[in-house]
Amino acid sequence: MGEWKTYKLCEVADLSTGFPFDGHKYAKEGQRVVRGDNVTIGELRWDKDKRWNEPFARTEEFSLREGDIVIGMDGSRVGRNRAQIKADDLPLLLAQRVACVRHNEKSLQKFLYYQIFSKNFENYIKSVHTGTSIPHVSLKQIGDFSFQVPDLSTQRRIAGILGSLDDKIELNRRINANLEAQAQALFQSWFVDFEPFRDGPFVDSQLGKIPQGWKVEALSNLATVIKKGITPSNAETYSHYSIPAYDDAHFPEKQSGETIKSGKYIVYNNSILLSKLNPRIKRLWFIKTAEENAICSTEFIPIQTKDTDLISFVYYLIDNDIFYQHALSLVNGATGSHQRFHAEDIMQIPFAWNKVAAIDFAQKANYILQKIEDNIRENQTLSALRDTLLPKLIAGEISC
Repeated sequence: MGEWKTYKLCEVADLSTGFPFDGHKYAKEGQRVVRGDNVTIGELRWDKDKRWNEPFARTEEFSLREGDIVIGMDGSRVGRNRAQIKADDLPLLLAQRVACVRHNEKSLQKFLYYQIFSKNFENYIKSVHTGTSIPHVSLKQIGDFSFQVPDLSTQRRIAGILGSLDDKIELNRRINANLEAQAQALFQSWFVDFEPFRDGPFVDSQLGKIPQGWKVEALSNLATVIKKGITPSNAETYSHYSIPAYDDAHFPEKQSGETIKSGKYIVYNNSILLSKLNPRIKRLWFIKTAEENAICSTEFIPIQTKDTDLISFVYYLIDNDIFYQHALSLVNGATGSHQRFHAEDIMQIPFAWNKVAAIDFAQKANYILQKIEDNIRENQTLSALRDTLLPKLIAGEISC
């Protein structure tokens, strides 16, 4: 194995930040602009799909490329909010206060990816960021992150080993996305478009025409909100279903009570957690089997069905676009992080109901949700293996 040398990130990569687009007018059509609130843990999220469609002489300078790594430079999760640009994301323009990292001749982009997505990088940013109410980090501070760098052939081998694990994780994610889409389409077909029931008579209702023999119900007739609180004990470890854990891997984070510090809700088997925080970003978490000592953020609304056989029906009911858009119409607050769902409003939303059809759907959807949960758990095992290998490989402790 070749010699390893210590470099700063700015010595093995080109770093830049974007154009101050927020001082100009956005449009609904045009190129997407990557702003700080689009960069989450490991992915881009378009809750505010702001686009730029005016003539722009500096388009090339601020255009992102496939493989570029973007890092949010502000916010409570500074150092964790980072993502790699995929071909499907393009074209994209880079906004101010988002850092872009692009390798130079001393490094491979995939090797830099693993450095920036390491705990070492997270811990470094935590140690240097400034600001209390809104933490922030400068481009220079990001560039000063130092780490050991081997020759390019060793970098390639390290990236290959870790990449094989990431490829399987990504495959499982795509399988889950496909399974979710199938279940969502089935729910839409049965309970919104009523396609299997078109041959029978329909009757008027407050929702419009519904099949004869069906009725209109409110969510409160099928489910309840259970907000049993707990103050975490310093002496115990908890499985914390938090907003960052959902964004990161759809899996709870093991945390000591000492680090949690605030009151939480207890999480039970067969629960649905609906985030009330900034509801334009849909965060809906199905929990078939809760992890040991499970608790969740009070920014979730914890929902349980009165009949556990209907848990998957209720999950896909809330997940349905029409139901969710109705819920969004009831949101109060200003914008962004100040907006909230209210449980009492969600529980009164009406929907078309037929128990026989709901049970039939739930039996089909249960299989899908179980397969999704199995894939998430496998991804956790693969992620743990990758995270164990990562610091040893990139520190040269394991020969590759």
